[in-house]
Amino acid sequence: MKKALFLDRDGIINIDHGYVYQKENFEFVEGIFDVCQLAMEAGYVVIIITNQSGIARGMYNEEQFNTLMQWVAEQFKINGTTILDTYFCPHHPKKGQGEYLKDCDCRKPMPGMINQASADHHIDVANSIFIGDKESDMKAAIAAGIEKRILVSSQYQDSTDVACTQVQNVSDITKILPSLLKN
Repeated sequence: MKKALFLDRDGIINIDHGYVYQKENFEFVEGIFDVCQLAMEAGYVVIIITNQSGIARGMYNEEQFNTLMQWVAEQFKINGTTILDTYFCPHHPKKGQGEYLKDCDCRKPMPGMINQASADHHIDVANSIFIGDKESDMKAAIAAGIEKRILVSSQYQDSTDVACTQVQNVSDITKILPSLLKN
């Protein structure tokens, strides 16, 4: 079984400007490529787990999201890393439109996307790591059985009672990640 570095997207991979779906508005967070390189060197695969309520709200569609994420994967390759897969939830329980108005098990804090990724790619979740910037990320990781969780301070300033390692920014992760990767 593989170990994975699970990454939230907005706020971890890119600066969260709100409902980003075009590459012109996609700005990589400083240090994200270094974090992924460290994980890959330790034998981890990198998987993105992201809520995308902009799809549910009709701001952009799944095709536009997928096109952007193909470009993101290319940028990771250019920077010496590989994204194994991207999982996204296009639903919202209150603000979704049409088929996207749905209370589902894939929207974080539910663990559905992590569970699906784990099944698809034979991931050992107990020895994997999740990096996110919201309490809902940490709760999804806990529900999926991920013991190593890193919460990056964000614009959301969740007060979290969930056990996790907290850092100020993604670049700080490179200081603590080596010890987490060894265990």
